[in-house]
Amino acid sequence: MKTPLLEFTSKGIYCKKADVYLDPWKPVDKAIISHGHADHSRWGHNKYITHHKNVPIVKHRLGDISISGKDWGETFTVNNVKFSFHPAGHIVGSAQIRVEHNGEVWVFTGDYKIEDDGLTTPFELVKCNTFITECTFGLPAFRWRPQKEVFSDINQWWAQNQSEGKTSVLFGYSLGKAQRLIKHLDTSIGKIYTHGAVENMTEVLRPLTDLPPTHLITKETKKDELLGNIVVAPPSAHGSPWIKKMVPYVTATASGWMAFRGARRRRAIDKGFVLSDHCDWRGLLQTIEATGAEKIICTHGYTDIFSKYLMELGYDARTESTQYEGELSEINANEQEKSKAE
Repeated sequence: MKTPLLEFTSKGIYCKKADVYLDPWKPVDKAIISHGHADHSRWGHNKYITHHKNVPIVKHRLGDISISGKDWGETFTVNNVKFSFHPAGHIVGSAQIRVEHNGEVWVFTGDYKIEDDGLTTPFELVKCNTFITECTFGLPAFRWRPQKEVFSDINQWWAQNQSEGKTSVLFGYSLGKAQRLIKHLDTSIGKIYTHGAVENMTEVLRPLTDLPPTHLITKETKKDELLGNIVVAPPSAHGSPWIKKMVPYVTATASGWMAFRGARRRRAIDKGFVLSDHCDWRGLLQTIEATGAEKIICTHGYTDIFSKYLMELGYDARTESTQYEGELSEINANEQEKSKAE
């Protein structure tokens, strides 16, 4: 039996012909990395290869590592296997990884979204034979509104809170979601203040993209300075001693999971805005059809339901187990940020 170009192993997605791994979750010698989120770029590999915009992000998270960066569409060859990075539209520096050998093309998406958010390099469609897709929101219930409408709602919410003399506290994962929020907040309303974890990552991204001014909250920041303004913080800050400085405040979370009834209530959040850095149901299906791929591999999210639907459409679809978490990483990774409040 012919060995597939990419295999799913206990360490990660493995290209045997090149002896390299894609987004491995256990330490390996050579790792090709799609983007900077913790479930895709892990510590412990000997050599990292990624898109050049992702290099400072990964180094900020992982420290002193051996890492090299490539440009969009730049082909690099390992043992006659061709690799290249193509925009995934997920967060700054996020890439799809194209793998080609003897005319056979596979594409590993990592995480992706097809709506241009005005911050991230927009998604680029890559034709292939086999498409490895996430399906974080692979249910028909997930259908995103245009970003412009969501941010109009967010800014109206902020203005309303300001009129009532309250501070607005908006939660979003410190890498990706927080900067997307910051980019589209209306600074004519007031100032944008940040939690330490958000500010640290935003400073890493400033040389890579255009962002408005932000103000770090420190021990010296007075409550009166915050009133009427907006604070962008990771979800882990909710319920922590740090947030007491904001009183009186109103909270909101921006996440795809806010589409679920009860999600806001379970997290004791005052307001939920449905805003995801992943594709919705229609975006997934639209992308898969446009790639022209005959084989589809579903890696994380609603894999069983989504792959079954693809099979009903006539695709050769299957699921594979990985340690990728999709937007759940926005909750889990923030546990590591609780010590960065100042």
